[in-house]
Amino acid sequence: MTAFINFLLSFTFSFTGSLAPGTVNLSSLQLGLDNKAYLAWRFALAAAIMEYIYAFLAVTFEKLITSSPVIVQNFHLIAAVVMLTLGILNIRSASKPTNLSVRLQNSGFRRGLVLGILNPLAMPYWIGMVAYLKSQHWIDLSTTVQLHSFLIGVSAGVFTLLVLVAYLASRVIRLLRENQLIRKIPGYLMLILGIYALIRYIVMLLFPAT
Repeated sequence: MTAFINFLLSFTFSFTGSLAPGTVNLSSLQLGLDNKAYLAWRFALAAAIMEYIYAFLAVTFEKLITSSPVIVQNFHLIAAVVMLTLGILNIRSASKPTNLSVRLQNSGFRRGLVLGILNPLAMPYWIGMVAYLKSQHWIDLSTTVQLHSFLIGVSAGVFTLLVLVAYLASRVIRLLRENQLIRKIPGYLMLILGIYALIRYIVMLLFPAT
């Protein structure tokens, strides 16, 4: 019963946590806009595998990482750099595809692994979520079965959300075929999020919490 509760809670928070715009779900959105359903499924699978790994690391190193403010603060800088870089590459490749962008776009699984590794928001999210759920005594990760039921729920939630995003985007693009502006939307959103993360990082440096 505890394993099922772990799965249900992690699936729920994984699905809802992935709703916020980020590098991974915006890339899934783009695959849907490009009407690449097969690649979207492979992309979602790879991203779910990486989310599993990040969640496992979050559970393992939760106490160590949360006790180091320097590490937590630098997640904002990492997020800014990744978002800005991917946003620029996304916009450029939409107008003039490069060899790298073509290789990534033609391999959903490889693209999912790369963006999953570069996802700067997964680690702090799951560190905070694991700490909160444990403090509320809602989850028990003391056994191997309980731990992996939690992690499987994490992967299942991300996979479901990404497939759903790609599917809905593919439905929309049928009404707006060959519209370059629509294809650049994920890139512009990444730029906005990158600028926002960079501003947060600068604010934290100028006005550190006392």
